[in-house]
Amino acid sequence: MPESSWPENDSYNELESLSSLLADLSLSDESDSPPGKPVKRDRRRRKAAVVLVMIWSGTIALHLATWGYWIVLGLTTILGIHAVRFLFARPGAPPEPLSDEELATAPLVSIMVAAKNEEAVIGRLVRALCNLDYPSCRYEVWIIDDNSTDQTPALLNQLASEYEQLRVFRRSPTAAGGKSGALNQVLPLTKGDVIAVFDADAQVPADILRRVVPLFTRPQVGAVQVRKAISNLSGNGWIRGQVAEMALDSFLQQQRIAIGGIGELRGNGQFVRRLALEQCGGWNEETITDDLDLTFRLHLNQWDIDFMMVPAVQEEGVTRAIALWHQRNRWAEGGYQRYLDYWQPILNNRMGSLKTLDLLIFWVIQYVMPTAIVPDLLMAVLRNRPMLMSPLSTITLPLFIYGMVAGLRQIRKTQGIDPAARVEADIAADSSLPQSRPFILLGILFQALHGFVYMFHWLPVVASMTLRISLRPKRLRWVKTVHHGATDLVAE
Repeated sequence: MPESSWPENDSYNELESLSSLLADLSLSDESDSPPGKPVKRDRRRRKAAVVLVMIWSGTIALHLATWGYWIVLGLTTILGIHAVRFLFARPGAPPEPLSDEELATAPLVSIMVAAKNEEAVIGRLVRALCNLDYPSCRYEVWIIDDNSTDQTPALLNQLASEYEQLRVFRRSPTAAGGKSGALNQVLPLTKGDVIAVFDADAQVPADILRRVVPLFTRPQVGAVQVRKAISNLSGNGWIRGQVAEMALDSFLQQQRIAIGGIGELRGNGQFVRRLALEQCGGWNEETITDDLDLTFRLHLNQWDIDFMMVPAVQEEGVTRAIALWHQRNRWAEGGYQRYLDYWQPILNNRMGSLKTLDLLIFWVIQYVMPTAIVPDLLMAVLRNRPMLMSPLSTITLPLFIYGMVAGLRQIRKTQGIDPAARVEADIAADSSLPQSRPFILLGILFQALHGFVYMFHWLPVVASMTLRISLRPKRLRWVKTVHHGATDLVAE
């Protein structure tokens, strides 16, 4: 998922000391965000505070009311019905890749990459993008140098002389808007009917355009998200957890789309129809997760987002707890922020009934339940009663384990045509075990259980985030994700 890159004095390194981890929990009223639209950010804080009070007071009231447990059972029933539909849905088969004959009239694609201090990875990415299995006259590559201070500009100068379809755009030191601003600034210069966005650390398969472009033949498809995979696979526990997490995400994406719910953009490896992007007004420069924000605006404008399982786009996973904390706080805050920004058109059913229902159910699972766990636990201890969220947990937790197993098995099935899946499959099945079918399934189950335990980090992340943004002014602060450029990083 992409990050909004802000001026260097408004960013900090993901590997800072432990004190930086605690800084995210600070309730100081000092705002470190750049100037411009403070009123809108203050409205977000007030709305976040109102929602927090509603969740906490509502949870306490349900404990005190004699009928509170029946309300929870009702919600559990609705969630159970949705889960049954979800599990039995069958995603549609992907279209065939473009043939050699079809390439001559294939849509023009503009590939965009916003890069800031990416000397370790930018050369590899540019060479991959400029050697795709797609006619060079049918696509262009735009690298946006967002005022880099390392060797990124020199590398791009050299690469521009090697590749005809490479365009390099350099932003001035005073340019604003972060990554969204960079993409918006260059969008009018592009010519493609489809706009592709990659992160600087992406590893892109050569046939990706052949496979993704046919999905846009359905006129209602406004965007396509390609499955993401981890490039720096190792025995690192955090990396193994992220492999399972991404497998779960791919399963959830496919099933949500299959039941008429919403598909979501994940930043790296996202493709957007130009018409849909322009109708939505480009990328939002007032968010720290431009992909999640654009997801809502596309659906609110009656566009669908499709998902492509094969091939995957690889990216570096984080290998340390502090880096994971920073990254997931940003993802959680950006995901939550969009509900605060667009709650009125959502409740007005602008997306349609199926998408609205799907969205509200996942909002309860992703944000309401982790936020309510604190008052729920306190009331359960004080009143010596079970936690009210227990019935909901009995459905969601097994569903997530099943989703991880299903996602990991899907990845293994695609390993014959997806190089990234071959390595992921070995990690998931545990190559130290005999490679017979029972042991492969056992390895996948162990990987899913590891991922299940790993996913509990979302509980403190979401609980602390909802408290912090309710009391602290909105920050547009970027945590610089360090890209090493290696595919075989040693476990730390």
